[in-house]
Order: sequence, then C-alpha cells, then structure tokens
Amino acid sequence: MNMQVAGLSPALAERVTFHDAGGITRDVRPDDPVYLFSEACLARRCRRFRSGFPGQVSYGVKANPEPRVIRTLAAGGVTHFDVASIGEVETMAALQPGATLHFNNPVKAEDAVERAYRQFNVRSYALDELSELEKIRRATRRSPEILYSVRFRLPHGAASYDFGSKFGAMPDAAIDMLRRIAGFGARAALIFHPGSQCTDPGVYYRYLQTAADVVRRAGVRVEQINVGGGFPEYYENTSAPALEQYFDAVERASSDCFEAAPLLMCEPGRAMVASSISLLTRVIHVRQDDGAVFLNDGVYGGMQEQALVDIRFPVRAWRQGQLLAGERNCRRVFGPTCDPVDRLSGEISLPRGLQTGDYLEFGLLGAYGSATSTAFNGFRSSRYFNVECGFGITVPAE
Repeated sequence: MNMQVAGLSPALAERVTFHDAGGITRDVRPDDPVYLFSEACLARRCRRFRSGFPGQVSYGVKANPEPRVIRTLAAGGVTHFDVASIGEVETMAALQPGATLHFNNPVKAEDAVERAYRQFNVRSYALDELSELEKIRRATRRSPEILYSVRFRLPHGAASYDFGSKFGAMPDAAIDMLRRIAGFGARAALIFHPGSQCTDPGVYYRYLQTAADVVRRAGVRVEQINVGGGFPEYYENTSAPALEQYFDAVERASSDCFEAAPLLMCEPGRAMVASSISLLTRVIHVRQDDGAVFLNDGVYGGMQEQALVDIRFPVRAWRQGQLLAGERNCRRVFGPTCDPVDRLSGEISLPRGLQTGDYLEFGLLGAYGSATSTAFNGFRSSRYFNVECGFGITVPAE
C-alpha cells in the first residue's frame, strides 16, 4: 500500500489506535482506501444483541470475516458462528478453534461437508430439499450427532434481498423433511431468513407462527429454531424500527405460538458489524465543468453493494485532520476504474470547496465492504486501521 507518511510509518500506523479519521488524514495521509475499525462500537452492538435477543446469537461470518471483528465478537461472548463455505470454516477454525460452527448455506458441495465434518468437527448443517439431506448423511457417515436445520420460506416484500428466491422449502416440504430426519433418529431444527434489511418486525412473528404450525403438523421435536439475520442497519435512506422491536416480536411469537418453545437462535451479520467500520477514500479528481468527484474506491471495491440495491451511506469530508464544513451541493461520485458502472447511486451532498487530495469517509461499511471488494483494474481496498470513535452514527435506541 502506498502512503504519504507524516510522522508515522505504515507499519506503525496499523498498530496505533487513532481517535477518528482526522488523525489518519493528518498523520498518515493514505493514498489507497482504508477501513477504519472501532472495537468499542462493535462491542456495544454485540452487547445489544446478546442482552436483547431472547436466545443464542450466532454471527454471520460472510458479512465480514476480518480477524479483528471475529476476535472482538469472541471477546464479547459470541461462541456460535454461521459459515457458508469450507473457506469460512477454515478461517474460523484458525481464528477461534473452540467456536461452534453452523454450516447454514443450504446448498453445499459434498466434499465440503465431508471436510467440515471430519477435519473441523462441524456438526450443524442447513438444508432445503431431500437430496441435500441425503448428501449430508453420506458425507457425515450418518452420524447421530448432526443437527439438520430445515430451511423454509414464506412470500413477503419487506426486505432488500429476497432470500426465498434462492433458498427455502415450502412448509409442506419442510414437514416431510422433518419427518424423514426424525425417522433416521437424527436431530432436527428449523431455520428461516426474513431477507436482508427487513423493515417489518412482524415478518419474524409470522415466520415463527408458521414454524410452530410446521412443528405441530410434523409431530417432530425440534431442538432449535434459527430466525436468521435480516435485522436492518440504519442507512441514510432506511426507515425501520429499533432492533428491540424485532427482539420483542421474536419473544412474543415464541411465547404465543409454542407450548414449549425450543431454543431460539439468530445470525446477524450486517446489523452486528456495519456500524463499527467506515471506509476512508481519497479524492483523486474533481471535474472542472460540473464538479463530479472521482475517488480511489467505488462499486468494484468497498461499495459494491451500491451497484445492487439502493443503500445510501452517510459521508463526511476531511482535509488535513479537519472536518470540512460550510455550504454543500450535490455531486455525482465515481470510483477509480475505467468502467462507467463504477458510480455511486444518486447524487451526494458534499462541501463546495472539495479538492483533489481531500478525503471522504463513508460510514456503515462494516458489512459487505472489504468482504466483497474486488481487485478489478488493479484497485484494491482491504487494509484496516483502528479508531476509537468510529463514524459516530446514532441509530434508534442506541
């Protein structure tokens, strides 16, 4: 990574904890984009989930497998992690050897299941059709220790990503799978996912109502019901209730719909980690004619999700350690690649006096930022620095 260093070497800068982005723009002046991680912010969100959710919390590793994220969550008491690939299994085995891993990608390669079972002691797997059930049984030598989590789906439109378009059995099929699992003498569970950025806590209630009906009709005891992720982050264009309303909906449904409720689990990814990390980008050009801004990162890097859904990140500008204030206007903002798709959605309000060499810091980039960035055109964003305060986003009830 190339840096213009003012008193701090790049190696030293990675070991220092800065107060906020100001010290980095003043003392390090990175040429490349960097992620700014606030351990304190992530620890607060971790406590909020663990104290508020009425069950076990399992972190969705796919949102951000950065080692300092995993270690902070483990230090905060998270012992369960949702993994989606053998690569994530290997990552977690190296970072947290004693963690309980749930291989909850409903469709997996058979050799990945076999390796997870034999080499890494993974005993929990999701599925959404009978052929996947047979695959897991073969790969795990029909072990009675395996927890089979049957994933089901319901139609709804209160989320940014409809996971039901790819995964999940209809309730009748889920009933059949639960009966098959019980017939094998194996351990059964249910799992669902309301969809990313779910804006209606009632969706969780309706899913749990259906889960209770599925269990009753199947006549099978389930050890666990995993309500998935889907808890929203509060982007600038997001209107959603506080997290506690989602926790309350889950708790009410568990009480209302089950005579003896099984263990509940959730697997937050975005809502757990997004607010603890910002992305510091550098202005590499400002057009003379219309003021359009070009940055050293964009939708092929840390802001790839902007090419998929309408997510508006909060943003602030820095120059030599100071926040830029004053009159603002709306600008088009482009990433550094030669592709015209590399443009942030909408127009962004920025200070009128913004110059080449200034920095823009985008908040809420902890989830699907560095985890999904590419090296297209030779541009990369993967380096992390530590900060005390982070971006300072205020969200409901926090």
